[in-house]
Amino acid sequence: MADDPTLKPQDRAQEVSGEWEHDNQQWWNEYMASADNEIVFASDHSIEQTQAPKDVGPLPSLADLQAELNASYELDPLAIKQFNRDGYVKLKQVLSPGALALLRQEMEMTLLADLGENPKLDFRSGEMMWLTNDIFRQFVLSPRIAKIAAALMGVQSVRLYHDNALAKEPGCGRTPWHFDKEHFPIASNNVCTAWIPLQAIPGNMGPLAFAVGMETYRLVESVQSSRFDMSYDRTVSNIFAEQGVDVDNGPFGLGEISFHHSQSFHTAGPNNTTESRMVLATTYFEEGACVIPAPTMISGDWRKFMPDVGAGEPIQSRYNPVCFPRER
Repeated sequence: MADDPTLKPQDRAQEVSGEWEHDNQQWWNEYMASADNEIVFASDHSIEQTQAPKDVGPLPSLADLQAELNASYELDPLAIKQFNRDGYVKLKQVLSPGALALLRQEMEMTLLADLGENPKLDFRSGEMMWLTNDIFRQFVLSPRIAKIAAALMGVQSVRLYHDNALAKEPGCGRTPWHFDKEHFPIASNNVCTAWIPLQAIPGNMGPLAFAVGMETYRLVESVQSSRFDMSYDRTVSNIFAEQGVDVDNGPFGLGEISFHHSQSFHTAGPNNTTESRMVLATTYFEEGACVIPAPTMISGDWRKFMPDVGAGEPIQSRYNPVCFPRER
C-alpha cells in the first residue's frame, strides 16, 4: 500500500483515531494490503501441491459433534505455564478430523453464498456465523474450547467477543505483524483467541507464527500504527530481528489448535500451496470486562460484535454469551 501524499500527519492521526465505517471484509482487504511481502520465513517457498483432508470417514452427526465439543480437554499444567510465559500455546488433538472436515465443508459453502462464486479476493472472511449456522454455533460456543481459554487465562468465566472465518487463498501473501490488544476494544488483559485450522497447515501454507514472549510487545510499543503503507509491519519485523526475538512459525498438525493472548505478537506467512487455508478464530474475554473508552478504526466493526453496548460499558450483549460455564 503506497503512501498517500495528499495526507498531512494530522490527517493520518485523525484517520486512525476515527471509527471504522465499512464492513468486515473491507477491513480485511485493507489490512492485508499493509503486509510487507518481502519479509520471508525459512519455511516460505514456491507453490506446492497440497490437499485438505478428504478421506476422514463418515462426517459426525450433530449429536456426535455436540458430544465432542462439550467434552472436557485434559489440559497439561505446563501448557498454562507456557501460555503465561510465551503469550501463546499450541495444543494437539483438540478436535477430531471428522469434526474439522464438517466445519470446513460448512465454511466453504457459507463463504461461497456470502461472497459469490468469484469474489476475486486473496483473503476471504466472515463473522458472526454462529448466529445462523448450527455447525458454527457448536464450535463457537463450545464449552470444550472456552474452558481451555478460561483455564489458560486463569479466570472462572468467559464470554464470546466474536468468531472469524478466515480463508487465505492460494497465492495470498503475508498477514502483517500485530497484536490483538490494539484491535479489540476490550478493557481487560484477560482476552485470548482460539485459532482453529480446518486442515493441517504445513510451513508453506502460512501457519500462524508467534513472537515468543508475553512481554515482547513492549519492544515495539512506540511504533505507530499506519493504515496507509507497510511501514508498521516492516518496522516491527526489523526490531524483532535486531533484538533476537524467537519466532515460532512451525506447522500445525490436523486437530492441533493454538490459543494466543491479546498481547501476543503474531503474523502468518503466505499461502504458497494450491489449497485454501481455512481457519475459524474465536475470541473470548473474562466476564465483567468493559468496552474501552474510545475505540478506533483499528477495532473494525466492533459495534456489530456487541450491539447496544457503548464505550466504557460492560460487555453483556446478546451476541456475547457466556461460553464457559455454559449458560443454561
